[in-house]
Amino acid sequence: MEVKEKLKLIKEGKLSAEQNIKDFLAKIKKEDKNINSFLQVNEDAVNEAKEADKKIKDGRAGKLAGLAIAVKSNINVYGLTASCASKTLEDYRAAYDATVISKIKREDGIIIGMTNMDEFACGSSGETSAFGPTKNPSVNNKIPGGSSSGSAASVAAGFCDLALGSDTGGSIRNPASHCGIVGVKPSYGRVSRYGLIDLSMSLDQIGTFSKDVYGSALLTSVISGIDENDPTTFDEKAFPYHEMLEMPKGITIGISEELNALTTDKRIREEINSLIKKSLIYGWKTKNIRLKHVDLAVQAYYPLCYVEFFSGTRKFSGRTYGKKIEEVAGPEVLRRVLGGSEISKAEYHGLYYRRALKAMNLIRTDFENAFKECDVMISATVPRLPHKIGSKISVEEMYGYDALTIPANLAGICAINIPTAKIENCPVGMQIMAPAFKETRMFQVARALEILKEG
Repeated sequence: MEVKEKLKLIKEGKLSAEQNIKDFLAKIKKEDKNINSFLQVNEDAVNEAKEADKKIKDGRAGKLAGLAIAVKSNINVYGLTASCASKTLEDYRAAYDATVISKIKREDGIIIGMTNMDEFACGSSGETSAFGPTKNPSVNNKIPGGSSSGSAASVAAGFCDLALGSDTGGSIRNPASHCGIVGVKPSYGRVSRYGLIDLSMSLDQIGTFSKDVYGSALLTSVISGIDENDPTTFDEKAFPYHEMLEMPKGITIGISEELNALTTDKRIREEINSLIKKSLIYGWKTKNIRLKHVDLAVQAYYPLCYVEFFSGTRKFSGRTYGKKIEEVAGPEVLRRVLGGSEISKAEYHGLYYRRALKAMNLIRTDFENAFKECDVMISATVPRLPHKIGSKISVEEMYGYDALTIPANLAGICAINIPTAKIENCPVGMQIMAPAFKETRMFQVARALEILKEG
């Protein structure tokens, strides 16, 4: 059932918040053993739903009243375990709510549980969790993508209405594509990161999952806005995106041959191009756009990520809280810690980090120039189909999964994945990118394409 329809039933008293939550909890208990999307369910969820029902009855309910929302395990929810799917923090119970959680609770959304993920968000497959891999609900022997694997899978499997994830280089859009759902990375600075256990402070952004554009637009509107606890947030007006999904006129779609060249599976390119061609019935047009430095994106991303991750994990020493990360973390986390330590050595004087920042600025300038000629950029979200769980693939192949999503993080712009097709029963997604703080335009184009696909 779509979020909009469910909210209507709840508001009209035809479905209680309590029943909605109980139904999801029963489904999780029965079916999640085959998916492994949740690390913890919220034992107070039913009681919180009862309180929401009282507000609904009194006409005081918020925008999310009665909806079940899953949360990635690197976001603090008071009283629940923010383990980052790592043995390092497996006993860490959050002592406060992240800003996004406070906003959700104010709108009477119900946190149903904490989801599995790649350990410390290091990965793009969902396989690096210390508590076992998450499986793809669409194709059970394939990866769901990552690092927000559990959040994407929980929505796709029908275990919740909406979910939160974090996106540093594609960690929302990648699993959304593989799982066949909508995933949104807002502009850098649009959503507070206070309460997020970060991977890379220069790139991280909390975002949303839903089965449809409306649901993600609604949740994004709730969590957006400036926050005094996060100096990286911008004082840019947040809009009720879910109420502004009208058909946009005169859209020019930018198509980058450089991004197309990175899409290694020709069948995916064909599906994306097919939907773009269909969109021309709206009176839209396409324009070829150069992104001259986009091939540097992966090379720039990992030095930035390694250095900032290494710096951020120095607090996990085993003395203050948690266990010492070097003693209990998995191989991908240790690779990044070691890489960050090496790049950060004083003898290099920050050389590799500064080079990465220079490439990041070149890519940002490319996008700024591109958006002078088009309204949105469209590409595939992931360049190839998901591999089988447990397959031996190279580090380069794993990092290549994010080749199409990393540029949006480096540029600080907003981007969304919408499900587009299936190839070999595997969902394939389209990525729509818009200028920084132009989420309204992004959602409108996404909704128009969603309607086209449905029709």
